[in-house]
Order: sequence, then structure tokens, then C-alpha cells
Amino acid sequence: MSEPTVLLEGVAKAFGRQMAVSEVDLAVEPGTCVGLVGHNGAGKSTMIKMMLGLLRPTAGRVRVLGEDPASRSAANVRLALGYLPENVALHPSMTGLETLAFYARLKRQPVARNPELLERVGLAHAAGRRVGTYSKGMRQRLGLAQALLGSPRAMLLDEPTSGLDPELRQSFYDIIADLRDEGASVLLSSHALAELEGRVDRVVVMNQGRKVADGTIHELRRLAGIRPRVRLRLDGGLRAMANGPPLWQGWSQPARGMLEAECDEDEIASLLQCLPPGSQDVEVIRPSLDDIYAEFLRHRAAPGETA
Repeated sequence: MSEPTVLLEGVAKAFGRQMAVSEVDLAVEPGTCVGLVGHNGAGKSTMIKMMLGLLRPTAGRVRVLGEDPASRSAANVRLALGYLPENVALHPSMTGLETLAFYARLKRQPVARNPELLERVGLAHAAGRRVGTYSKGMRQRLGLAQALLGSPRAMLLDEPTSGLDPELRQSFYDIIADLRDEGASVLLSSHALAELEGRVDRVVVMNQGRKVADGTIHELRRLAGIRPRVRLRLDGGLRAMANGPPLWQGWSQPARGMLEAECDEDEIASLLQCLPPGSQDVEVIRPSLDDIYAEFLRHRAAPGETA
């Protein structure tokens, strides 16, 4: 197995008496996309700043591409990182092309491919316009373009889809998928939890500076203890199931004519095959990432209770 691109071991960060991050272990392997979720103050941005070398941990160890990102010897490592902050600060009097050229020089990258990069993020038409005339979504796309300079081996993205409309969000995630397929590591911090489903390989849940869960969506559903539900409409409601086989038992009737039952993931197929005649509008409702996240926060799982 390849070495993690980003590695945190027992990392803690305190600001005075306030513990922002406490005893966090995290590994992001090449060719993977990891979602980092948590409420404001959960420690996500502090973790990203330590990965960038902008903050040093109070305890523990941070390694990015095998180096301490805060050390003087890690300059080349920082050049191999792409970073997109939640609020992109860009000079309003510069054009999009001038802005990207400025960042290219900082990252020691040639400017010849910048027009192609602006095309990739959907800004070719506005390359000559001043950034002060850009919408929030356009500034966010320009920020993504600077993060993509030099084909980075690791991408750290803090609320990257803020200000993007649905079409541009899809385009953004297409770019992220391409980067992952090319072998880059992507860490994506987001409040838009529903967006992450099907787009990340793992989800790390943070609460009050601690990692409370880490796993695939399927693993987090199991860990949270939230079972899928099968819902249908049936004339006669529960009475129509009263004398049926065992798989017809255990249903509830949340509304007239509507029936619902919880089951394990591996029971869904058998349950669907044995539904009574006349079943209509059958649907399987699996816990969303929002449901899972709310469950973890409700119980505030201990740090050791990870998938």
C-alpha cells in the first residue's frame, strides 16, 4: 500500500486554554478523496492550516508528502500543494489572467497553460475582466484555478463549492474526480453534506476538535446505527399484512395507507421480493450523510469509536 500523502498522528492544537484540535489521527492516501465534515468550530480549518504549515501542532506529528509542512526544508512540498480557502481574497483591479499569472510565478509554474486552466474552470470568457467585476462564484472558480496550478499532488479544499450554482458544482466535482483518478489526494471540507455522497471515498466527522468517525458512507451508516427503511402504499394498511409471513410483520403505519419498516442493508432484497400483492410506490430510504452526522453529534461518540 502506498504511503499517505497527508498524515496526522496524535495531533493537537491549543490556543491558550482553548483546545481547537485534540488527538486526531488521519491519513489521506494517493488517489483518494476524503470529506471532512463538522460544525463551525469543530477544528476543520485549524487542521487544514497545520497541513499547510501555517500552524504548528501543540502535540503530535503532521506530515505532507513525507515532510513537516511547517519546516524550512518543506518549500518544495508546499509548491506541490493546492489550496482553496473558503473566502478567496483576490486583488480586484487585476484581471483573471493577471491574477493567475501572479500565482503561477509564486508557485514557479509557467504561465503558458493559464488560458487552458481558465477554460477548465469555466472562466475563459472573463479572462480579461477585472476581478472586482466577478461574482462570488466566479471568484471561487478563479481560486480553484490557482489551486490547480502545477498539477498538485495534494489538494486541500475548504468549503470549495460556496457560491457555485448547481451546474458549476457538478463541473467542480468532475474536476476533483479527474484529479483523484490521476493519483492526487484530495481533502475536502464542507458543510454541504448531501453533496459529498457518491463523490468522496471516505468521510471524517469532527466534533469539538475530535475525530468521532472515519469511514465510507456504508461504514458510517453501520456505526451510527441508523437502519434503512422500506416505504410503500397498500390498500388496507396494516390489516392487509396481519396474517402474512414473518417478513410481513414489524411494519408501522405513519400515515393512512402508507406502511414503513426498518431493516438491515442485507435484508432489503428479501423484503422487496416478499411484499404483499397490491404494494404501490415502493421506495428504499437509506440514511443520508446529514442523518448520520446528526446522529454522531447527538451521541457525541467517543474518539475511539471509529469505523
